[in-house]
Formats: sequence, structure tokens, C-alpha cells
Amino acid sequence: MITVATWNVLHRIHADNWGEEAPRQWPDEAARITAITEWIAGRTEQIIALQEVSGDLLNSLRIALPDRAVLFFRYPRTPTPRRVAAELTEPAEYLVLILDQPGREVAARAFRDDPGKGILAVKLGELIVVATHLSGARRNRGQLDRLARFARTHSGSPMVILGDFNTSREAVAGHLPEFTIAEFSDSALPTRPRPMPSRSRDIDHIVVRGLTVVDADVDDSGDRSDHNYVHATVTVDATL
Repeated sequence: MITVATWNVLHRIHADNWGEEAPRQWPDEAARITAITEWIAGRTEQIIALQEVSGDLLNSLRIALPDRAVLFFRYPRTPTPRRVAAELTEPAEYLVLILDQPGREVAARAFRDDPGKGILAVKLGELIVVATHLSGARRNRGQLDRLARFARTHSGSPMVILGDFNTSREAVAGHLPEFTIAEFSDSALPTRPRPMPSRSRDIDHIVVRGLTVVDADVDDSGDRSDHNYVHATVTVDATL
């Protein structure tokens, strides 16, 4: 059994630009970074994918987690403040994978149509682990197709994809038919709380091939981020 998780931790510049609640609750970004770091340090999942990680948070995680492998991909696009000055020493944005063992990177790239979204993939034994963050709206479909093409290049390996897909479970399933998308109970929290009923509130997913998902759930991350923390246990199929 392998425990996995994914969490969009909300880059501070995006939070300020979009008027998210976190800046109001955490006027001191360094304090929010400490709270996020402490949350992650207290988690027991063997594989944790993080999206919207600032350079400041990445540095904090690497210091706080000396016994874990912290792999990362820096996007070619750095977020631009549009409302207030950034409270960051290193405003670059990263995809991050936190592992309980060393992994070998097999891919790290931004999507061609959005230099602030992409994938980071590593190999752990026979398992391919992918952290991803996709754009919203029309670009999402093409990015899902590119993710599917990447998956096909590793068709002989079990794979888990963790991330913020910015779309519904049904949409992901339509582009990745050979994968299983984790389902949550009816009482589970939304992965992306928001008041707009017209937009999906479950956009963060655990997607697997050659694996079985059990005990998928969503934990309340409080006001640290605009997303909740999604986690599950996966088991390797006996046929592999």
C-alpha cells in the first residue's frame, strides 16, 4: 500500500491578484508559509504533490523536511503582482513532489499554451508518479490530451497522477479512459470550496492506472489555502 496526497497551496501573488481570503487572514506571508510547512511536516503520506509553491515556501519545506526527498520544477513564468507588491523573497512558482524515498525524474515541463502550468514526473521503482497543475477553460482539454499522451509513453508502468486539474472528475475521465479517478463520499468536503454552484468544487484529483484507490478523502486545510488537502491509499493491482 502507498499513501498519496495532493494540495494546491495557493501562491501568494495569485492570492493577492484574485482577492482570495488567505491574504486577509494571513497578512504576514512568512507566517502562512510557516503554517503550511508545519501542516505538511505533520502529514504521513509517502507521496505528496503540491501546486502553486513559491520559492519562499519551497525553501521552507526543504529546510523542514531533511529526511524526505523534495523534487521540484520551476515554471518559466513568474507570477506578476497586479494589486500589491509581493511579500516574497523568491516569487518564482514551482510544482513539487515530496517523497519518503529518492525518485528519478522522468519529465518536467510546462504546457506550451500556459508557461505557468505543467507536469513533474518521477519514477519510484516501477511506479510513475506525476504532479500536475492544469489551466482552466478551453486550454484544459488540450492539456489533458497531452497528459494522456505522456501516460501512453509509460504504458507498461503503474501510474498515479496527483494535482489540480481545474475541472471535474467526469471531464478528467473523458480524456484518461484507461485511468481510475478517486471518488469521495457524499459527505466529503469539496476540494476547492467556493460559493459559485455553476463551477465544479471538486477539481483536485488522484488518478491511477494499474492501481486501486481506497480511503480517498478531503481534509480541511483551514484558511491556509483556497484548496483543501486531498489524500488516499493506493494498492498495486495483483496482475502487475
